Amino acid sequence: MAMLLKKVWESVSNRASSCSTSSIDSLTTPLSHTESSSSLGAFDRLPIDVVLQIVKLVGPKDAARLRVVCKSWRSPVSDNRLWIYFLQNYHDTWDSVFFAETHLRSGFPIQTFSSPTTELSFMRIYGQRVQARGAVIVDGGSGYCKFGWSEYGCPSGRSATFLEFGNIESPMYSRLRHFFVTIYSSLYRMQVKASAHPIVVSLPLCHYDDTESARASRRQLKDTIYAALFDMNVPAVCAINQATLALYAAQRTSGIVVNIGFQVTSVVPILHGKVMRAVGVEVMGVGALKLTGFLREQMQQNNLNFESLYTVRTLKENLCYVAADYEAELYKDTRASFEVPGEGLFTLSKERFKTGEVLFQPRIAGVCAMGLQQAVALCMDHCHAAELAEDDAWFKTIVLSGGTACLPGLAERLEKELQGLLPPSISNGIRVVSPPYGADSAWVGAKLIGNLSTFPGSWCLTKKRFKRKSRFTLAW
Repeated sequence: MAMLLKKVWESVSNRASSCSTSSIDSLTTPLSHTESSSSLGAFDRLPIDVVLQIVKLVGPKDAARLRVVCKSWRSPVSDNRLWIYFLQNYHDTWDSVFFAETHLRSGFPIQTFSSPTTELSFMRIYGQRVQARGAVIVDGGSGYCKFGWSEYGCPSGRSATFLEFGNIESPMYSRLRHFFVTIYSSLYRMQVKASAHPIVVSLPLCHYDDTESARASRRQLKDTIYAALFDMNVPAVCAINQATLALYAAQRTSGIVVNIGFQVTSVVPILHGKVMRAVGVEVMGVGALKLTGFLREQMQQNNLNFESLYTVRTLKENLCYVAADYEAELYKDTRASFEVPGEGLFTLSKERFKTGEVLFQPRIAGVCAMGLQQAVALCMDHCHAAELAEDDAWFKTIVLSGGTACLPGLAERLEKELQGLLPPSISNGIRVVSPPYGADSAWVGAKLIGNLSTFPGSWCLTKKRFKRKSRFTLAW
């Protein structure tokens, strides 16, 4: 193997003096046709698969150099299999990179490549991703905001959501400006400047209706966000709602997103990256706060003393679950304990599954609202009746989103309930997907966009375009 690699380097060094193009630039710019044709020498006798295995050992930069200094290496070094291998060893997981580059690279509206391995150059994709500047990611949230850098695996900080930031009586622009200044002050410690990088902002779900009033409210919120950020000299802004980003994190562009937010739960149908508001977004008045409040009441009734709501939320996140059969679970011994730092050991029993049951039977928490299974079934029935696509497969994938959606057993219970509620023509093929990245799913969906080889491209609005056109259609 050492001798084979030596032959590669000898082939490179014989032509290196005549090459002035950098190895990374060669990944993204066309080659000139001045190189003289030559064979691969000793490698001519080897199968292409063996040659690719050898080139893998020299790494992407030196593989690109091979392609530049020797025309005869252009074909094997440009092989998609080689660059897929290099991408698989990149900082993102390969399946998420492949999904993003084959489904999201063209921006909105979503265009999917039927045969990506032949239609796309993964060498070019690799080079563009390496040269990308990265993006700031801000997930607005409904309970709290998560922010960070697109090249990180998870958010680097958290704060109050911008809908609750500052004085509620202050103008929206002032509150948003204050919010983003605070975020960038935190990011500045990571040497991230507002003027140097584009930003992806996830918008919390609000103003659900398809009425003119609701559309105007959504536009006003987005325009105020654009104005605040452009006044801070941010070069480009991409604003997309949380449900769509959670769907992207699950590597889907169509489906129904069930977002269990802080105050309410939203059931959002999305087709090719666009929220189908004309079909209807179902909203039930039960969210994470209601479940935490219900658990608090149950603990108080059982004389379990605690100091703060944080303790209750910690117990909810670590001990609670959703029963597959609520009535049968009532007769089981379900006791379990968890130690909360600074407060000691807590033992819960039936409270563990009763808390999650509030999603399916809100009345046990004193809420007059439809259950989660009924809201999703209603949404699916509307999607089926609307006949928006050739078949019904697009809305049969249901993606859960939000921290409370991580409760164990929730996906399985919802799928079971839907099978019992819906006719076979609709229920066949239903799949409920748990939050792929937990409470950070929307943040990761934004990260996929921020790391695209074509970003910012058509995903973003620039300051110049914002000033020229006050209304600009983006995914909402």
